[in-house]
Amino acid sequence: MTDDRELELSGDPTAAGSAEAEQRPAEEVAAPATLTEAALEALLFVAERPLSRREIANLAGVPRDAVDELLGDLEVSLRERGIRLLSTGDRVELATAPEAGGLIARYLGVDAVRLTPASLETLAIVAYRQPVTKAAVERIRGVDSDYTIRSLLHRRLVVELGRAAAPGRPILYGTDFDFLERFGLASLDDLPPLDADVAARLGEEGGDVMALDESGDTAAADAEAEADRAGR
Repeated sequence: MTDDRELELSGDPTAAGSAEAEQRPAEEVAAPATLTEAALEALLFVAERPLSRREIANLAGVPRDAVDELLGDLEVSLRERGIRLLSTGDRVELATAPEAGGLIARYLGVDAVRLTPASLETLAIVAYRQPVTKAAVERIRGVDSDYTIRSLLHRRLVVELGRAAAPGRPILYGTDFDFLERFGLASLDDLPPLDADVAARLGEEGGDVMALDESGDTAAADAEAEADRAGR
């Protein structure tokens, strides 16, 4: 006759293994962090906004270099499909392929983008010279561009990037993902090269490229406070 104590000691080896697993630290049980091309595609698909490469690396627990490599592979994989990988600066997102634009527009019931010659000219200046101020755009065009820039802002073809580190801290304009999507570009590197004369004109009449003021509104507030003190 078997002793009850022997039954307790012998037990079910599977149950004993499970008990041991439950007692192990979480670090030993958890699998190492990995990121596949398919998982990266799924993440970008469900993302409601563009994601930065650093943000993806932090979410997946992988090095930034691994993210860059997978994004390159994903871009190549999507070239023959209905989705494209768009990138601007450090951020990336998925968008529909430009060749499917007509079909998608009919489904959504939206009209194609129609821009006036003035809007196209202004948009081209912003796209090629960004970040750029309104004053620089007007020097290149030779006419007031306030209404045209406001119209492009409304269409989200132009965005405010910040303020220049210059007297008066003028607004700096540039483009974002909406611009890339509307014109079927994967990145600004896909912009067609400019004629040498046009590029020279943009450089000469546009002035120096403005640096973005990264200090935020604090610098403006300090300057205003100093002006108030001086005026007293």
